[in-house]
Amino acid sequence: MKIHEYQAKQILKKFGVPVPEGTVVDNPAEAYEVAKRLGSPVVVKAQIHAGGRGKGGGIKVVKTPEEAESVAPRMLGNNLVTPQTGPEGRKVRRLLIEQGLNIEKEYYFGIVIDRSAEKPVLMASKEGGVEIEEVARRNPDAILKEYVDPAVGLLTFQARKLAFGLGLQGPLVGKAAKTFIALYEAFKATDASLAEINPLVVTKEGDVLALDAKMNFDDNALYRHPDLQDMRDFDEEEPLEIQASRFGLNYIKLDGTVGCMVNGAGLAMATMDIIKLSGGSPANFLDVGGGASAEQVRNAFKILVSDKNVKAVLINIFGGIMRCDIVASGVVEAVKEVGVKIPVVVRLEGTNVEQGKEILRTSGLNFQVAEGMADAATKVVAAAS
Repeated sequence: MKIHEYQAKQILKKFGVPVPEGTVVDNPAEAYEVAKRLGSPVVVKAQIHAGGRGKGGGIKVVKTPEEAESVAPRMLGNNLVTPQTGPEGRKVRRLLIEQGLNIEKEYYFGIVIDRSAEKPVLMASKEGGVEIEEVARRNPDAILKEYVDPAVGLLTFQARKLAFGLGLQGPLVGKAAKTFIALYEAFKATDASLAEINPLVVTKEGDVLALDAKMNFDDNALYRHPDLQDMRDFDEEEPLEIQASRFGLNYIKLDGTVGCMVNGAGLAMATMDIIKLSGGSPANFLDVGGGASAEQVRNAFKILVSDKNVKAVLINIFGGIMRCDIVASGVVEAVKEVGVKIPVVVRLEGTNVEQGKEILRTSGLNFQVAEGMADAATKVVAAAS
């Protein structure tokens, strides 16, 4: 789950990460009042779930409350296009009005889970304000890394080592190290999958602050954090992904034309790969899980065909815990209920596979039953074309 910058800063502030003073608003009059209270200059920042806002005109430095009031309506209610939103952009529904700072230097600092090392990894770079992926591509040596043993936690010497690595000196080393430790505590306590400060700034007055903040959370741990669940902004999410989550389905919308329904994340990845290999493009990642019921399969199928870009559907199921006859029954019910007009290719293997194929053959519907993944991919790509 993603949250907005202003929400991330609220969390970080609770854990002792210094952040600029600011208030979120949703109309120009409030923008004026907040800017007047904070004093000039202030920064008007569009709040959407995407990076690169500055490049798209979503961050403006203004010198007066009147200017803040005039800038606000140019952002609010309009679509902000950034390198991460795609050409359609994201609608801006709220703004963060924040105090301006006398910035001396910008840095990058973030924490993610390194799944190969099975540890959190802290990353820091002197190149702040730039996407870390771009830094990694251009100059990977510019990224400093420090791995944390989860049983021990982030040690002070590790935090200071990163601060020295960034070239900080004197009191700034202690301030930065304290900020790094505070961010790690926030990361750990909230079951975050990402905590990022970009840029982390040093001001001319000698302060260290999080000028921007981004946090993502492990969906599987949200039941432990009802306060975080309340921060979820459904307006920022793909409607079909929201619908899928309500049915306990793992669904991610992509930009292809072949809808994929699969059980198991590994099989889903392999299915998308073989579709690409066969000259097609997947329209989604949809994992119904290992033990889905006929009702879940029916709901999953409805979600697939709700995407207008889908020209054909591939159902690729390996029946282990999930039985192939249950999958087939769910698909038949869904096709009859929805009145599907597009081709449907089905590949079944595993438990009760023959019963499943028989259900499809005797359904009176025009399914294409494939023998193996390669055959399934070839048929569905041809059908989508």
